[in-house]
Amino acid sequence: MVAMQPRKSSGAMRLLIIDDEDNIRRTTAVVLEAMGHEPVGVDSGAAALKQLESDPFDLAFLDLKLRGESGLDLLPELLKINPHLEVVVFTAYASIESAVEAMRRGAVDYIPKPFTPEQVRQVLGRIIKARKLQGRLAELESRLSADAPTADLTSAEPEMQKVLELVLKAAATPATILILGENGTGKTVLARAVHENSPQKENAFVTVNCPSLSRELLESELFGHVKGAFTGAVGETLGKVALADGGTLFLDEIGELPLEIQPKLLRLLQEKEYERVGETKTRRANVRVVAATNRDLDRAVKEGRFREDLYYRLNVIPVQMPPLRQRLGDLLRIAENYLRFFSAQCGKRVKGFSKEAEQALLMYPWPGNLRELRNVVERAVILAGNERLDLADLPEKFCQKPTQVEDECIHVGATVSLEELESEHITRVIQQAATMEEAARILGIDPATLYRKRKKLSR
Repeated sequence: MVAMQPRKSSGAMRLLIIDDEDNIRRTTAVVLEAMGHEPVGVDSGAAALKQLESDPFDLAFLDLKLRGESGLDLLPELLKINPHLEVVVFTAYASIESAVEAMRRGAVDYIPKPFTPEQVRQVLGRIIKARKLQGRLAELESRLSADAPTADLTSAEPEMQKVLELVLKAAATPATILILGENGTGKTVLARAVHENSPQKENAFVTVNCPSLSRELLESELFGHVKGAFTGAVGETLGKVALADGGTLFLDEIGELPLEIQPKLLRLLQEKEYERVGETKTRRANVRVVAATNRDLDRAVKEGRFREDLYYRLNVIPVQMPPLRQRLGDLLRIAENYLRFFSAQCGKRVKGFSKEAEQALLMYPWPGNLRELRNVVERAVILAGNERLDLADLPEKFCQKPTQVEDECIHVGATVSLEELESEHITRVIQQAATMEEAARILGIDPATLYRKRKKLSR
């Protein structure tokens, strides 16, 4: 085999070389290491099976003529232990018959001996590409099965426009992004947008929900574990970090991450290194981290619930998602997007909202943000009896009208401050106007001033 220059591949794998010739194992290992992979060589079927039982591998190179045994007979045994193992057979006795039989028994490719480094590179390139496509397909299937409306990443609100502009700029870099905001504001949607606009977009987007599991199970989910690492660990788990290698790891509600795991996450961020639970072997993963939280991490640091060094490492590009009550210019458009989605899903022909329903949506404070809006629209579509959603189709809290005392509370000549009178007047004009621009014309101020005043009202 000819010498070659080291060149890293885009998808590092653990590879098992099964060949009874020591020279073949050594030279193949050199080629694979130069490509950035981690090879392990064994000289028999028994040694190969033992390796697979004790450690996970992505791919095996299998010689069809082992000393005293057949590689073709060994192949199904390898796949029985690790059904996800990719097996490439190589042999000096190449024939169409043996190639067909190897494929029939589960091999993914076939290389005749003697082979060159370029042949190995081409085979691995095809396998890595296929694995990426499988990962993308699984991700798309997961998104479709979630029955979610298409994410809308446009906005008429200056504050939200700044958020989107910042995110798209940061997405093209490897910088860690921290998305802050209330529950239901769309932090996960924004994290996915970061991935879709990043150099990692062809690889996996993997989500870890930090408060969903106990400390032990969360650590295992993140970093993986070996067999027997804890009670119930009957097999091995790679972990979400390994699955996200080359892609994006989204840590949702990072403020809930237990203190015991925080140093390990800091090490992953700084050194790209980690260990699985119950194992001392150091592993590497090139992941882009995006984190999100609804917690005040500054306060958590001061109270000793969150490591200061981890906070600074996560807070490279902070992004503050505005709540829905500060996005009134987007609210009706988002609601109509939900309406179209749920109308199609329910097989109904609901075409829009009545003026009264629109005003009720704009008046409501939306403590649950986009998530609550989605639920409200879904319910309304299900109950709707007409082509337009009316006030009666919304939950009862939207139908409650102010009492006469409340209605007369603020009016010209009432014993209230000018600020209170102005706030009430602006609110009512916005409710009646078709657009924010029209409201600004009625009030005699420019739209930018109206946006600032409305933002102050929503606090």
